[in-house]
Amino acid sequence: MSHPIALTIAGSDSGGGAGIQADLKSFSALGVYGASVITAITAQNTRTVAAVQPVSPAMIVAQIDAVMGDLDVRAIKIGMLGGPEVIATTADRLAALLADRPLPIVLDPVMIAKAGNALLPDEAVAVLRDRLLPLATVLTPNLPEAARLLEQPPARTEAEMLEQGAALRALGPAHVMMKGGHGQGDSCIDLLVGPEPMRLAAPRLDTRNTHGTGCSLSAAIAAGLARGETVPEAVRAAHGWLQGAIAAADDLAVGLGFGPVHHFYRMWNQQ
Repeated sequence: MSHPIALTIAGSDSGGGAGIQADLKSFSALGVYGASVITAITAQNTRTVAAVQPVSPAMIVAQIDAVMGDLDVRAIKIGMLGGPEVIATTADRLAALLADRPLPIVLDPVMIAKAGNALLPDEAVAVLRDRLLPLATVLTPNLPEAARLLEQPPARTEAEMLEQGAALRALGPAHVMMKGGHGQGDSCIDLLVGPEPMRLAAPRLDTRNTHGTGCSLSAAIAAGLARGETVPEAVRAAHGWLQGAIAAADDLAVGLGFGPVHHFYRMWNQQ
């Protein structure tokens, strides 16, 4: 029996907690074979992003063509892309490839690393908004990212989250998953804004090991879509899995800064 395949298009995290590495771990933890297109190489650990080296647009297109020309990809997750040229090139290639073969795309608009380093320059935000958002099946911004895309202050209430989610959805995505991890209070509220709205609440866990949560969530949603789940089904399953990965994060004890979540908590705990 062949396993479903998902493709991640994102940057590499040498520390293994976010980016391509987190995406492939998320796919594997959820029973999906992962392929990858690397858009940038980072010298990164749990404390800082020391250096970033972009991959050329031509090489990114070559990777996309190699994977899509051979593997039966069922869903695509897009993470860190970098500059405006890379974003535009990626959008153009995907639009051409998917014109006759539509696939669900989960777009995580990565802008700032957990350590605070900017990962998306200002001039790239407009290109991301105009070229990639219309291709997205699910857009997964956190509150600062949603605010930056809309050029508004970050949402502070659920009503404002709904309003910004609707404004982002008007730019093209079929669904917008507003992630409330940057909010306040004992509960973390995520809102799926779309044809079937959904409110997802979880206790705010007391851990600093949350590196890669956004990457992992969007990859987990893509894994569900690759398995044939609907968007609400994939979002609900990914949300529940990630809560377990965050709850088990302290068991890993990786690094001296913001450590990663525990992608394989279900399997390793059984062992």
